[in-house]
Amino acid sequence: MTLNRTILDIHILQTVPPSNLNRDDTGTPKSATYGGVRRSRVSSQAWKRATRQAFAGLLDASELGIRTKKVVEVLAERIQVLDPSMTRAAAQSLAAETITTATGSKVAVPGRKSKQDTEDPAAESTYLMFLSDRQYDGLARMTVDGGKGGDLKALKDYFKDKEHKTRAKQLVLTEHSVDIALFGRMVADSTDLNVDAAAQVAHALGVHAVEVESDYYTAVDDKNTDAETGAGMIGTVDFNSSTLYRYAALDVNRLQENLGAGHDDARPAEPTRRAVMAFLEGFVTSLPTGKINTFGNQTLPAAVIVKLRTRRPVSYVAAFEEPVRMGEGGGFLRQSCERLAAFVPELEKSFGLDGGPEGWVLRVGEETQGLASLGRSVGLAELLTSVGEAVVDRLTAEGPARGASTRAGGAQAGADVAPGSGA
Repeated sequence: MTLNRTILDIHILQTVPPSNLNRDDTGTPKSATYGGVRRSRVSSQAWKRATRQAFAGLLDASELGIRTKKVVEVLAERIQVLDPSMTRAAAQSLAAETITTATGSKVAVPGRKSKQDTEDPAAESTYLMFLSDRQYDGLARMTVDGGKGGDLKALKDYFKDKEHKTRAKQLVLTEHSVDIALFGRMVADSTDLNVDAAAQVAHALGVHAVEVESDYYTAVDDKNTDAETGAGMIGTVDFNSSTLYRYAALDVNRLQENLGAGHDDARPAEPTRRAVMAFLEGFVTSLPTGKINTFGNQTLPAAVIVKLRTRRPVSYVAAFEEPVRMGEGGGFLRQSCERLAAFVPELEKSFGLDGGPEGWVLRVGEETQGLASLGRSVGLAELLTSVGEAVVDRLTAEGPARGASTRAGGAQAGADVAPGSGA
């Protein structure tokens, strides 16, 4: 018998004024063709990064990870905190050995970036590596234990012991941070250390056709005299404005498994609840910062619909395959909400989804009135609390057997996402 899963669907309508949230290599706002017309687009990578950055204000640093090539430098700093007598060079040598042993990744010293650099830089990995705060702390303690006083030979001998080497690898497989559990991790040199992402984030897509506009600007030199009337600098910046449909799906069972890797299946659901609430708030309220100082496009969503499902995630983007037309008095939001209000019940009834999933609706303004029937009306605080409680109730009811079936069941919502991609 297939046990029900717990999957969170997040649907957002957000209107953004003139802006350039996410630009391509020419500086133009990204776009995509959908329904035969050009739409505004903000890449999933851009919004995942914005969500990750929001976590800094939502979670403790110990619950987060660091994605960097400078893994040796980060680990060396923690080694020196544990053993202040160790020199920087010794700590870096030990850190490089530990990183190589624990992850199987090669590290190399890059060239100096400036002739003024007085010290050789620390070795770096050849690609971005994602490790949690707790994993760094665990590796630092092992390094100090095995390479006492900065003795590199002693550390190498320490890791020749199979038990110590296995424990170093196990440290990287356990105590995953919330962002690693959500967005995954790919270790090219050791695929057994990969973490399948629990979250899927779609590219935000405009619900209507859009055209790119250009702003011609000038900057005046403050020291110009009356005789110097020309501009000190001139230029152009491309922008557009759009009502975006944003979507994300979260496989809560995969998230719990990722957070609980290496722990007993009876681990309480509290870490998962905190992670779900952080992801929901971070995704809803975050905004990519491209050209933010130029345009000041600091908006929040006009509507958020959250559904808690039991089988698979479902996007509502097909509601906008035919582009929304501008209303009689202007604007696209009202028509977008009416389109969703008609599309969602029909979709869910046709596929037997109606009456099943719990749903909440956060909305602002009279234009969003049409969405009121799609779920219980809530504010942000109540949305976060209600979803968190519903997740705990689901996971508690499923019990320890749920974790086993998740691992045996094969495909997961998060497994469809390239591990570690761009968050």
